[in-house]
Amino acid sequence: MNLLLFLAGLVALVAGAELLVRGASKMALSFGISPLVVGLTVVAFGTSAPEMAVSVGAVLDGQTDIALGNVVGSNIFNVLFILGLSALIAPLVVHLQLIRQEVPIMIGGAVLLLVLGLDGRLGMSDGALLFGLLLAYTVFLIVQSRQQNASHSEPTEFDVELQPAAAGAWDSKRPVQALLVVVGLALLVLGSHWLVGASVVFAKALGVSDVVIGLTIVAAGTSLPEVAASVTAALKGERDIAVGNVVGSCTFNTFGCLGLSALAAGGAGLVVPASVMAFDIWVMLAVSLACLPVFLTGREIARWEGGVFLAFYVAYVAYLILAAQQHAALGPFSAVMMGFVIPLSLVTLVVSVLRRAPGP
Repeated sequence: MNLLLFLAGLVALVAGAELLVRGASKMALSFGISPLVVGLTVVAFGTSAPEMAVSVGAVLDGQTDIALGNVVGSNIFNVLFILGLSALIAPLVVHLQLIRQEVPIMIGGAVLLLVLGLDGRLGMSDGALLFGLLLAYTVFLIVQSRQQNASHSEPTEFDVELQPAAAGAWDSKRPVQALLVVVGLALLVLGSHWLVGASVVFAKALGVSDVVIGLTIVAAGTSLPEVAASVTAALKGERDIAVGNVVGSCTFNTFGCLGLSALAAGGAGLVVPASVMAFDIWVMLAVSLACLPVFLTGREIARWEGGVFLAFYVAYVAYLILAAQQHAALGPFSAVMMGFVIPLSLVTLVVSVLRRAPGP
């Protein structure tokens, strides 16, 4: 029964995100908002709506460990798994704006979360700061887009992909678009309730903590819209969207999901487990930092780099499972990763950057 509830929650989250993105993007375009802003905000934020719904729902249900683990785990999943899988399908071209602006903002969010979590909790003031930064970032994108439009800059792939609904289309009317948004939000709320409830039961049955379930099963489940959006974009050759969706979603997760969750938690705030502070947040920061040199190597993510990302995600999940079970293989596994795999990957990455660097 709990497995069916979990699967029903995932289906509701994916369907809700799809309806929300469709309704909100069409409505925004009908009001004259540029496709670039819609792509970087409505599409990227809409695919992160499941993370928002699950994190806030978990806080309201008293499962704060799931709320934090879901966000941190989703960001790790987004970069390592989704970008890795998308790059294996087709090498991903990275827009210069992502390298200069969006990735540094994503890294800054990870650093800020690390600093705010040093006292072991995210209070209401921390939540207000995070959510306020998200609002400021959104306003900045709108202003920047208007300036670019005024200078008649070349259209991006978002401009090609996102178009206002045709006059005769079924979703061309604003009441229909508003209904899609409402139904999408309702499915997100319902799906998050089912997913969190079933996940807590799984955690108890498997003998692992709520935070591990949040970092793995819930994080992967709530990231399904990002998987669908990025993989579809890669298959269609819209490779800017595949990368931009992931980076934008990570930014929204850190600032929006955790900010609103900390506010919803009230005076008690979100407790940051010591295990997350000691390991998982550092992994999130490391994979965010890894984006810069990878993106700079010819401004693309090659297939072999995608394979490395996927392999590291598998290794990360394996470590979490071994650590949760206190398995005897944990020590040898950690020794191999720290003494051989990670150093070799770093050396390979540095050599790749040097080879692709422009000559004098």
